[in-house]
Amino acid sequence: MKARLIAFAQEVGFAKVGVCTPDAVPQMAARLAAFVEEGRHGQMGWMAERMAWRGDPAALWPAAKSVIMLAEPYTPDHDPMAVLEKRDRAAISVYAQGRDYHDVVKKRLKHLGRWLIDQVPDAEIKVFVDTAPVMEKPLAQAAGLGWQGKHTNLLGRDLGNWFFLGAIFTTLALEPDQPEESHCGSCTACLDICPTAAFPAPYQLDARRCISYLTIEHKGPVDPDLRALMGNRIYGCDDCLAVCPWNKFAVTGRDARYAARDDLLAPPLAELAGLDDTGFRARFSGSPIKRIGRHRFVRNVAYAIGNSGDPALAAAVSPLVDDPDPAVADAARWAILRLKEVSR
Repeated sequence: MKARLIAFAQEVGFAKVGVCTPDAVPQMAARLAAFVEEGRHGQMGWMAERMAWRGDPAALWPAAKSVIMLAEPYTPDHDPMAVLEKRDRAAISVYAQGRDYHDVVKKRLKHLGRWLIDQVPDAEIKVFVDTAPVMEKPLAQAAGLGWQGKHTNLLGRDLGNWFFLGAIFTTLALEPDQPEESHCGSCTACLDICPTAAFPAPYQLDARRCISYLTIEHKGPVDPDLRALMGNRIYGCDDCLAVCPWNKFAVTGRDARYAARDDLLAPPLAELAGLDDTGFRARFSGSPIKRIGRHRFVRNVAYAIGNSGDPALAAAVSPLVDDPDPAVADAARWAILRLKEVSR
């Protein structure tokens, strides 16, 4: 059954499949509790609200006997670091340059799940893609897909680290795979490149300093000391992923829907600064960017304009000083002051 499952999963587009039991990572709950207790989750209150489920998959669904973890690659066909040198352009994380992965992966998981139930009619399943209280990365390591690197993201010797994770919980008892161990060795490339020093130690992340967190999850004004370090990154950050040496083994992305849209590859900051709510929703329809809303997005754009070093961009951000959203107005004022300093 497991061999047929793996074969069909690969047939429908998943690059790798692994299985673990729901109790395969007993230390998960304690690690999560320590992370939250230290406040490293920032404003992500949902991490604390369902900590019992998140830390113990068996509590989430007691009937589950196996967790099927699946990897779906979105490896870019361009250098994601190149845009950082184009300071009048916006840097958007690779995973958000194409179709929203939640929709794509979930449909593929449901397809696989229906197949599984057809094979074993009395089996039950639940599918999860990122939005449920499931700690996918520790479970994926337990299932042998890869390991959580020093940047805390999952990477694999045969995958690199450009891939999404999906999970299928099932009442079907499947033979578990051997967990993977770390193969980072003495490499610290991901830690060294982080613009905001978000890693207190290897294998540890303080989300409050992570640009992905700041641009996506953090509400309100960003700490002024961190704004200048964000550069032109307006949605996510790929630096620690892009420098990983294991990417030489990265699997090519198979789904064309993850390919970068032309208008999201390196869009002009001046153009994005002028988006109202209607324009924002239209432009980012079908994109994961849409979920952060216009205000947070334009706030990020204003920070990027302030970091551009181009006084000509002041004209694009000036109308935002009177924006009804306080964080956007604050970001616009900050950007204008930064650009005035450059022009002196």
